[in-house]
Amino acid sequence: MRGLWIQRINAGVRQHDMSYSEFIGKLNKKGLKLNRKVLADLAMNHPEAFTAVINQVK
Repeated sequence: MRGLWIQRINAGVRQHDMSYSEFIGKLNKKGLKLNRKVLADLAMNHPEAFTAVINQVK
């Protein structure tokens, strides 16, 4: 399942001109504690919320 979550997150962050590894690095640097399962769900089912998370880490 982890691989599927990573693919979904990667697809979401690519729409915002960011790579998966860059996103996860910035997420950890900001101290946001969201696991991959939650991030994948946001990317697939709640794109507005996922965009808000991306804007927080930029």
